[in-house]
Amino acid sequence: MLIERIWAANELRNYQYLIASESSGEALAVDPLDAAAVLARARERGWTITQILNTHEHLDHTAGNAGVVAATGARVMAHAAGAARIGGVDRALRGGDRIQVGRDVAFQCLDTPGHTMAHICLYAEGDVPLLFSGDTLFNAGVGNCRGGGDPVSLYRTCSQVLASLPPGTRIYPGHDYLRRNLEFTLSLEPGNAAARALHERTAGTAPEVMPVLTLGEELSINTFFRLTQPELVENLRRRQPAMTAADARTVFLALRELRNSW
Repeated sequence: MLIERIWAANELRNYQYLIASESSGEALAVDPLDAAAVLARARERGWTITQILNTHEHLDHTAGNAGVVAATGARVMAHAAGAARIGGVDRALRGGDRIQVGRDVAFQCLDTPGHTMAHICLYAEGDVPLLFSGDTLFNAGVGNCRGGGDPVSLYRTCSQVLASLPPGTRIYPGHDYLRRNLEFTLSLEPGNAAARALHERTAGTAPEVMPVLTLGEELSINTFFRLTQPELVENLRRRQPAMTAADARTVFLALRELRNSW
């Protein structure tokens, strides 16, 4: 499997991806925003884009569909519940469906509602498992729910679906918010040595070369996976005095609400 992460250089800090079969050069475009940039990278690598996967229906993940389809004839795939809002979808997906790229690349579709209620993550098993997480999971954070999502569903997705993946799973998110998310973690867990070290290590790092993290690293630095940490809960209570319980679900929801205005 060959992977190209393409920085969109926009205000929303989008990443787009090309995933190619090494044997055939067939490629899957994930969340193309800038069709020209995606097509140019494919030409540089000598790859043929045959499929497009939109993790969800927001325009910053679908705006490049038409340009890529016009240039390549690629088939568009998206969650069945979001297909009508995207338009031009050739294959409506559900959790458990498989996507094949050439003969040697295969993904499982994970149904991951929360950021929107029609969100797909792509998961590939193997010696080094991979997750293309769209706007469900960011490095050191999770997606917001203000564009048609639901925070309770996002909690279930993170705690039941994503947290169960192997810790070595490499995470490829839809945006670069790493340093800002680390700052949020450190505002609640100033004693988090792993988050502080990564924040220091990535100072001045361009988005194009930000590190690819693993799920195991997320468990150390991502406050949305650290819901029982005493320091986090104590500081969160100070900022969210209406939070009367400290179970994992309540803490997650309070964190998501706080992050919305942080």
